[in-house]
Amino acid sequence: MTPVLSPNTQAILLLTAPLIAGRGTASSDLLSPGEYKRLARHLREIQRQPADLLSPDAAEILRACQPVIDEGRLQTLLGRGFLLSQVIERWQARAIWVVSRADAEYPRRLKTRLREDAPAVLYGCGDMALLETGGLAVVGSRHVDDALIDYTMAIGRLAARAGRTLVSGGAKGIDQAAMRGALEAGGKVCGVLADSLEKTTMNREHRNLLLDGQLVLISPYDPSAGFNVGNAMQRNKLIYALADTSLVVSSDLNKGGTWTGAVEQLDKLKFVPVFIRSTGESSAGLDGLRKKGALPWPNPQDVDSFEDVFNVAMPTPTASPQVGFALFSNEEPTSADAKPTAPVPPDAAPAPQAASEPSAHVDVVSDAQPPARALEEPPPVTPEAVAPIDEAKESAQPESTPAEVLFAAVRAAIQQLLRTPMKDADVAAALDVSNAQAKAWLQRLVDEGVLEKQKKPAGYVVKQKRLFE
Repeated sequence: MTPVLSPNTQAILLLTAPLIAGRGTASSDLLSPGEYKRLARHLREIQRQPADLLSPDAAEILRACQPVIDEGRLQTLLGRGFLLSQVIERWQARAIWVVSRADAEYPRRLKTRLREDAPAVLYGCGDMALLETGGLAVVGSRHVDDALIDYTMAIGRLAARAGRTLVSGGAKGIDQAAMRGALEAGGKVCGVLADSLEKTTMNREHRNLLLDGQLVLISPYDPSAGFNVGNAMQRNKLIYALADTSLVVSSDLNKGGTWTGAVEQLDKLKFVPVFIRSTGESSAGLDGLRKKGALPWPNPQDVDSFEDVFNVAMPTPTASPQVGFALFSNEEPTSADAKPTAPVPPDAAPAPQAASEPSAHVDVVSDAQPPARALEEPPPVTPEAVAPIDEAKESAQPESTPAEVLFAAVRAAIQQLLRTPMKDADVAAALDVSNAQAKAWLQRLVDEGVLEKQKKPAGYVVKQKRLFE
């Protein structure tokens, strides 16, 4: 990760970050997440990006932002350049990197799943590439007995043997047990911290693991920030968003961060399946989650049975037309952070990657443009899939329905993605749709004979391609 912060990230830090240097205190007039969201939208509407607020013609742009955020307040925040230089030097000395939503390096899973609610700025230490590997999220209570600690460490060790990343929150109790089990077995771990990132990264026990690429620690909060209950609650969604599936080892009923995060995942976000521990002494919390749709953990004992956990479908309807048409909903895109030049803003677009290139334009549209733009944007959705769509038209009726046109584009995009096997969660992330929607599309293509589902390596792959490779 380059130590040089992009101009966009510098501007976003000045506007939103406390910039705590040592024992210093945070500014009391920072933009809240809601205020920054409104400012990012406004900048996009006037064809600007955060970095422009630091440009020579910034005065004119600041005046244009007056209807959204007071011009004087923005000037005060943007005038903290010297303080920013101090904290950047401090972070670099500790190998702490910083990315913003406007950076190509920003974790794609967070930008795709959380959209505008993804943290504006993310701090971290370790190999960023681990944030794109998915894996198993393990969460649970802080105060548990030794039996549950041993149980959770065994889960971490099994994830390591299976080559699956372990994602957790770094809190004492279940989180740390899962992470320790995976790390001691040589596995990869993503820790999503709610506080004390700087202190944790300087811990001698973690330092070599961070430098060797076995561990990455991230936080949406200042590296020097202390514990805050609200922050701990808010970071839960990041844990689920980075994973492919999840396990709740223990939970209180109707209270606590573990319960709140799991319920939010079951009732609202629905990024991944939620499993609950099914052996040993049960609890009111786990029973409550089961009633809300959580699945009993199948207690895999070897790598093959552990891999089966990642093929479990979400326990939610998978054929809802509303989910499919969310591609053109009226939500705001995460790319509001960057200049909205057509078709994809360079500072907001994910880094070009050969494997995901065919879906690059799909990401823009499915990031939920405003209604007027949604009608303008669909033509470039699949510019690289023109030939496959034309082939589909040969057998289609002259007057195709909107649903048929949409699925033809989806079919072409998925065919290009699945030249090599991919899991449904990876397809969902690449196409920027829910896991449930991706599963529905993949199953339909399996039924059509376009795809097949294989076990080793686990995933979906284009059937015809495999015959000729």
